[in-house]
Amino acid sequence: MPRWSSPSICPISDHKLRRSFGGSEINNHIQWLIEHGITAEHIGELIAGLCDRLTADGFPIWRGSISMPSIHPMYGGVSANFVRDGATTIENAEYGSAAVLNFEKTPIYFLLGRGETSGRWNIAKGEGVDDYPQLAEFAHGGGTDHLVSLLEFPKEAALRGVSLSLTSDRPGGFSDDQLAIVAKLFPALGLACYRIAASKTAADILAVYTGAKTSARILAGEIQRGKGGSINAAILLADLRNFTALTEVYQPGEIAGFLDEHFELIGRHVEDNSGEILKFMGDSVLAIFPTDAEDPQKACMAALASARNILEANKVLNGQRRNDGGPDIGVDVVLHLGEVFYGNIGARGRLDFTVIGSAVNEASRLEKLCGTLGHHLLMSESFAVTSAVASECLGSFELRGVSKPVNVFKLAGTD
Repeated sequence: MPRWSSPSICPISDHKLRRSFGGSEINNHIQWLIEHGITAEHIGELIAGLCDRLTADGFPIWRGSISMPSIHPMYGGVSANFVRDGATTIENAEYGSAAVLNFEKTPIYFLLGRGETSGRWNIAKGEGVDDYPQLAEFAHGGGTDHLVSLLEFPKEAALRGVSLSLTSDRPGGFSDDQLAIVAKLFPALGLACYRIAASKTAADILAVYTGAKTSARILAGEIQRGKGGSINAAILLADLRNFTALTEVYQPGEIAGFLDEHFELIGRHVEDNSGEILKFMGDSVLAIFPTDAEDPQKACMAALASARNILEANKVLNGQRRNDGGPDIGVDVVLHLGEVFYGNIGARGRLDFTVIGSAVNEASRLEKLCGTLGHHLLMSESFAVTSAVASECLGSFELRGVSKPVNVFKLAGTD
């Protein structure tokens, strides 16, 4: 078991604080934190501004950091790191990264485990240097004193709290007065961080579940049921071929893993070409590429580039999985062009921001022909004509729910 260093706690009376640092100065810093907590876009602005202000007041701050957990499918936490006379950086700690895996070797983890809200390590005397790699690094760079303060957010919030870390490189480090001032300022800093984190979390989670463009519309106030409008768009519908049969062979966890792998490559190539995924439907993906009234061909070519890249990437993925004894999973892609209603659909308390209309239904019906015709990529006539890509008509087909037969196309020269 490692020998965890106990931090030094140096309380100070308000009487001594008032003699050394006026209440008006503290109030000015609190006012600054509140004002910037309302307007700042990220916590980096707070740590940089606060450290600059305190340094101007004589605080021997060499490094400063704000760290918070994240509610994000890719990142476990975020930190903003200030360095005197250097740039302030933002770091997102990805799941599985060294920052996440080594969290147990940090002063913050030590304080959380003991239920304590603050700690101080005299780096110049070697406190914590043997236990925490970060403090060893600071000591090597000339650090002398390290302070950590923790603030817990409401227990019902998944954003559990915020930590403030300040490091000095001055002999003797921070004074008792300066520690007390930091304690006075920390609640206002925590409140500002909570506001920024709550706003960012709302935007991040909406983007994850609805797409970046759709989430921006929702956050702009388009949340009423039925609110939306008609747009013209290239529609991409991708479906995993014969995927249902795999559920009888593989365990649910394995099935979910296969889905994630294929959805990841589909999503990546849709987004790389300025499209947006609107819905995952079982083993299918619905995406749109809104058209420009003056140049509808541009959206079609973007959708076609996505489709081609998806099919090529799927071949690579299947080849990798085949080497591990896994299944080949084909992807069928249909491209269509038409008018859709883009907006809020659903019950009063549960909405879906998506597209509906005959064009969406036709794309869904066209997808069923991929297996019948033996092609992984099919196009509607409206898409083939507008894209002006070299294509071949496979014939005219009846589609369920569509009043007239439709002409179906494939790319010229493909099997």
